[in-house]
Amino acid sequence: MSRFHRPHWRRPHLGGRLVYGLGTGLVAAFLAVFSRFRIARLRSQQRVASNLPDGPIIVIANHTSYLDGLLLAFVARRFGRTLRMLATAGVFRIPVVGSLARTVGFIPVDRRGPDPARALEPAIHALAHGEAVGLFPEGRITRHRDHWPERARTGMVRLALRSGAPVVPVAMVGAHRVVPRRRIISRTMLNAVLRPDVAVVVGRPIDVVSLIPVDARDDGPEDADALRMVTDQVMGELVSLVERLRASSAPDPSGVELTE
Repeated sequence: MSRFHRPHWRRPHLGGRLVYGLGTGLVAAFLAVFSRFRIARLRSQQRVASNLPDGPIIVIANHTSYLDGLLLAFVARRFGRTLRMLATAGVFRIPVVGSLARTVGFIPVDRRGPDPARALEPAIHALAHGEAVGLFPEGRITRHRDHWPERARTGMVRLALRSGAPVVPVAMVGAHRVVPRRRIISRTMLNAVLRPDVAVVVGRPIDVVSLIPVDARDDGPEDADALRMVTDQVMGELVSLVERLRASSAPDPSGVELTE
């Protein structure tokens, strides 16, 4: 533990675990009413995951809807793990919402702090305790008009390299139809009748450390070119899963690059 700085994350007590279980139950009920939810079984996969790996893991997913954080936590629970989602520090300052986030063990990330390099320390601390940490590598809901993933930020690879935890990609398709960015209430009510399809699939764990070129391993998270290359590789695995769920090709195999 000496290599970790003082953390700003604590494992939830019994009350937090109960709240988490209740929350994922409510998400399951919501999905049953307002969507046709399924965990996909892709024909080209010889072995389909029935559980997420034990031990520290970083779970990443594409981001199309305000529903995604709850959906990813629910999916992880279905696959045997309790997920500690990364959320911006601002979320924890919102009345009620911030308190609930802390109660269930979500992890604050303050990118605007005086030392951005320390922003991942709470997540590293959680991984050091064997937790499953969840994040959206795009950093925001995709702005692409057809909801394809955007190019990822390098934070997930930095986190994987500093913790040694594998990355598990999870593709989620259809959540934007259940909870859209606009006209949320009216569209959600309509979905009680329409019940749009929502599909997810869990990919194989990725050993990020092994993807770093040998000549760049000494620099680790400080080699910007290697970070960018490996981030695009890992994001490419997630985009590939999204393509297979959607049965169509993405405009960019490692995520589209948008300026706004």
